[in-house]
Amino acid sequence: MIRLEIVAKPIGVTSLFDKYGIPRPYDFNFENEKGKNISVRVDKVIDRHMEKLAGNDMIIFTCQTFGVDRVKEYVIKYELNTCKWMLFNV
Repeated sequence: MIRLEIVAKPIGVTSLFDKYGIPRPYDFNFENEKGKNISVRVDKVIDRHMEKLAGNDMIIFTCQTFGVDRVKEYVIKYELNTCKWMLFNV
């Protein structure tokens, strides 16, 4: 089982929306602990589900990015009421 580190920080996301208004993340960027801006392309969304967190409806995406020698997994959340994105797990 892959253990993911909880990060819980706001991110910028480029996404596409389907005809029902459901987003699909294309890529995202965030600032790492050293202050460097990191850009990540979402190669595959492996899971999408709804969750209520502290009374807020959220869409949870489990995403993969493929590197030269490894696959990295991320969990990002989209809050429906505020339209904000959060990187939750790395």
